[in-house]
Amino acid sequence: MKTTSTKFPLRILTATCLFDGHDAAINIVRRLLQARGVEVIHLGINRSVHDVVTAALQEDVDAIAMSSYQGGHNAYFSYLLSSLADAGAKPAIFIGGGATITADEARALEEQGVSRVYTSTDVLCLDEMISDLLQRLIAVKPKNKAKFNVKKSAVESATDMYLGQLITAIEQGKIKSPSRVTAASVTSAKKSLVVGITGTGGAGKSTFSDELLRALLQLYPDINIAYLAVDPSWQKTGGALLGDRIRINTLPHDRLFMRSIATRQANVSVSQSLQTCVPMLINQGFDLVLIETAGIGQSDSAIVELVDFSLYLMTKDYGSSSQLEKIEMLQFADVVVLNKADQQGSEDAYNAIQQQWRFNQQQALATNGELPIFPVVASHYNDHGFSRFIAFLMTKLCFTPEAGLKSHYQQILTTYPRYDWTLTESLLQLQTPDYLTAIYNHYVQVTDQNQQQIEQVRQLHSCYQMLSDLGDPCLPPKLARYPQADLESDIDADSFLVTDASLKVLLPPLRLRYNKFLAQITVPLRHALLAWFRDDEELALKRIEEGVDTIGSHQTYGEHKDHFVSLSGTVIPHVARPNENHWDNITAFLLNENIPGHFPYTAGVFPTRHNDEDPTRMFAGEGLPEDTNKRFHYLIKGQKSIRLSTAFDPNTLYGHDPAISPDICACIGMSGVSIATLDDMKVLYSGIDLCDAATSVSMTINGPAPILMAWFLHTAIDQQVELYLTQANLWSKAHKQIKAYFSSCGITAKQRPVYRDVLPEGHNGLGLALLGISGQVLMVELLGLQDEYITLKQATYNKVRGTLQADILKEEIAQNECIFSLDFALQLMADMQGYFSANAIVKFYPVSVSGYHIGEAGANPITQLAFTLANGFTLLEYYLAQGLKIDDVAPRLSFFFSNGMDPEYAVIGRVARRIWARTLKSVYNGNDRSQKLKYHIQTSGRSLQSKEIDLNDIRTSLQAIYALCDNCNSLHTNAYDETITTPTENSVYRALSIQSIINREFGLNKNQNPLQGSYVIELLTDLVEEAVYAEFNRLARRGGVLGAIETGYQRAQIQQQSMYYEKLKSTDKFDMVGVNCMSRSHGHNDGTDTVKMSEKQLVRCPDAKKKQQIEAISQFHKQHKERSECALVSMKVALLSRSNSFGALMNAAPTASLSQLADILYLVGGKYRRNM
Repeated sequence: MKTTSTKFPLRILTATCLFDGHDAAINIVRRLLQARGVEVIHLGINRSVHDVVTAALQEDVDAIAMSSYQGGHNAYFSYLLSSLADAGAKPAIFIGGGATITADEARALEEQGVSRVYTSTDVLCLDEMISDLLQRLIAVKPKNKAKFNVKKSAVESATDMYLGQLITAIEQGKIKSPSRVTAASVTSAKKSLVVGITGTGGAGKSTFSDELLRALLQLYPDINIAYLAVDPSWQKTGGALLGDRIRINTLPHDRLFMRSIATRQANVSVSQSLQTCVPMLINQGFDLVLIETAGIGQSDSAIVELVDFSLYLMTKDYGSSSQLEKIEMLQFADVVVLNKADQQGSEDAYNAIQQQWRFNQQQALATNGELPIFPVVASHYNDHGFSRFIAFLMTKLCFTPEAGLKSHYQQILTTYPRYDWTLTESLLQLQTPDYLTAIYNHYVQVTDQNQQQIEQVRQLHSCYQMLSDLGDPCLPPKLARYPQADLESDIDADSFLVTDASLKVLLPPLRLRYNKFLAQITVPLRHALLAWFRDDEELALKRIEEGVDTIGSHQTYGEHKDHFVSLSGTVIPHVARPNENHWDNITAFLLNENIPGHFPYTAGVFPTRHNDEDPTRMFAGEGLPEDTNKRFHYLIKGQKSIRLSTAFDPNTLYGHDPAISPDICACIGMSGVSIATLDDMKVLYSGIDLCDAATSVSMTINGPAPILMAWFLHTAIDQQVELYLTQANLWSKAHKQIKAYFSSCGITAKQRPVYRDVLPEGHNGLGLALLGISGQVLMVELLGLQDEYITLKQATYNKVRGTLQADILKEEIAQNECIFSLDFALQLMADMQGYFSANAIVKFYPVSVSGYHIGEAGANPITQLAFTLANGFTLLEYYLAQGLKIDDVAPRLSFFFSNGMDPEYAVIGRVARRIWARTLKSVYNGNDRSQKLKYHIQTSGRSLQSKEIDLNDIRTSLQAIYALCDNCNSLHTNAYDETITTPTENSVYRALSIQSIINREFGLNKNQNPLQGSYVIELLTDLVEEAVYAEFNRLARRGGVLGAIETGYQRAQIQQQSMYYEKLKSTDKFDMVGVNCMSRSHGHNDGTDTVKMSEKQLVRCPDAKKKQQIEAISQFHKQHKERSECALVSMKVALLSRSNSFGALMNAAPTASLSQLADILYLVGGKYRRNM
């Protein structure tokens, strides 16, 4: 690969837009840029314009390369361009968005000043795209780069851009003396301090630095800090990954300047430019300069000469005690921090480090409390060890701390004069740390046992058949033992095969042999075989009695109790049993397959499907709640059952209220519905009885999922309150109380929240009467009907059906919609499980373990399945460690997979059900309900193409057949135009019709186990199962799912598989009709079959509706100001006291908005820290 030839390395900032977690593409791009010799400053996902502009100025980048897949690109990049222009910066801007950005939108952005927008219409492969980007950048760089005046000697107020350009000039050798750039406002008496942080790679320096910066900025409100983060340059290409900024949640901050610096030399941990940069920053008025080095080896102590105070960060993984003696920084560091102290072995490492320190410093008599060595867990929010370190650091700094915080940290030292190792246990405790190894070992054991049982049954049947053929007069029924008397009695001589003498010789040992083999068969298998033989006989008798033959049945066309009769009169059984007489083959079927509804549930967890409820999911999410509500009513018209699935807009997905800032406003109602309050949720599902037995609701939400779940439950309860008030004739009294309530809140009749559109056809108004007031306030506080409300609430809990996605592990490894720290997010999930269990919410799944987004991020089907099941087992282990019971939580887990075109997708459900059932039964001792894995399928969004877009329905149809033949429990078929827009009514109708046609018309689907008995299906099942268990083993070697997350294993696997797929797609080795083969040229297309992308109806939320939502949230805050303040304080107190967090959310949810509730959760549990 050709590297870029420029005098100095190009610096390019990479990121995704605000509320956008799709990082697969940008990660590939930044790696390719690094390989071309570019210094890449990677910000990662979910970056606001303010984030990007601040970083671009401080890093003095040549270009910004961003991806955008959330739909708000027009407003976002317009705002970015204007913000950069206001700051006087002109970096080149490159954008990628696949088919999300249309050709017309791309042209408009380029006309505004974007250097290049890469869309799905480009015919460039990845390498060609990178080459094009770099060529364009090199061509425009001299024009865009403002000339920096190196002779300027004084600046009143140094801006981020000025400081960034100063450091660039220093790096390029244009400034060699810091005295040339001294701010006029800086006095010579000003005290400054330079602190250096160094340590081995992987010790957690960036995480530690972020926590340190957060603490220092809070503790010292009057100081300005400069943070210089050094990363190594690649010796071969000169490129570098400058990735520390991605981990710094403290940024942007008006008193913090950060610059990422490449070493631009091999085998060093600091840059030569630091010798000038550090004094220059002090001359510019910074009180504290913090330097973080690249990862170092044992003999590196270069940082010591550059700083006033040096800190060595390490972990327990330094090797043997003799290796500890070789660490040079233990001789020079002013303080040593042992990070990741929650890891096993850290306490012993701490003792060894203390001993080595005493020897190095010749302080053999120093007590432990006198040594500057601090165990910490920097990744833990409010870690007591880190607080002890800050208390120590205060004694070394010359700045004036804020009084309250100073007292707080001093109290920490009083409370914890020594590090308390009992508090260092990982917050992510699992019941069995080596659970995946146990699961794998069980698979090996079961496989061996099953093979033995099959062979034993083969020998048993062979023996029985021989006895039968010999005409044994004492032959017992199948699988019955010979009694002892028969083993010893004389033999009847009436055999037609042998003489009397021969019988006396042959039969006794055969009988003994038969009994021996029978004794080796396990009791459960024996019962299963007996049941099979009995069912076979009953079924045969039934068919004779009822006259149900294969063809020529007297029964009429259509569905019957256990079969379907075709137009030709053919009887199609709902469940087809193998026509098999060999006991060993029946045994293999029972052990590995079995009919639907029977362990190991390979063919399905239920005996049959309900004829009155097909697996169709009605998926919608766009604009305001009213828009999606209208779409729901459109979709459910004429359906036997209501199975709604809801997509939320980017703001909601990331826990943020609608706001006027252009980059936030851009995302309102884009690619999903905007939900920010309980009123929004009430409108969203209004006119649909959430407690109806035929209604089920799925919500695709993860980070703020508990908040949305609380609103959903309140919505369902308040619907029942409305119905109760009608039945009890209490509305007249209720309306008076509601009017008085709004008046007390300062809300006039015109200001009350309402449904902001015409009610759609079929909407009965249910759910709208209590907008602006909760049913609890009305019933309990205003009407005094507390007992009635509690009854309604419990009845609602018993009836609501649906699924909440809420899979934070999947977010960690694939989709990136994390907003809370992982440990806290898992605690929220466990609390929700506990609340559901305690309140008998049995029909709603509080988590859907999701593989869909793992597949969409690029994983192949085996990796998707393995990672998803492993995540499911990890959640079980975490919940069990929290004290929950297996049979309370396992039945409340559902699963969610994608279906692509690969052959393995044909068996993804079969393999998942078998692995889950066997593991839950034998490893976890779960009951029958726990053993049954229920899952939802969504056809692959990744397989949808923007070229020859109408062909997408064909791919979706084939994927739907995969899913339905594999007995999925519910199915969503993607609309063909989802590659470019939120689906239109027409495309949604087509998508819904695909599975309706399969369910209602496709003849093979009248049978409910059509895959069983196929040689290739059985082979695929075994091969995929084996591969999944092999992946379990690889995860186990990395410490399980959580250990692998820490090392980035899953992300790396997904990214590699994604790159492999994309590279194949650009060749002739991987056919995609209409994309890289059989693509119609304009000359051969008569225009009658395909709708051009430019003529497609693009669904974008209008600005007027976005304004409505912003005004609504403002009005909500005004109305609920007093109640929300009290509710949020109570919620915070409950969370800090470790009460059930979901119970606290249920109390606060009616009067607080999404951002308000999320902010309290951030305060208690910490924000998510992005990963590379």
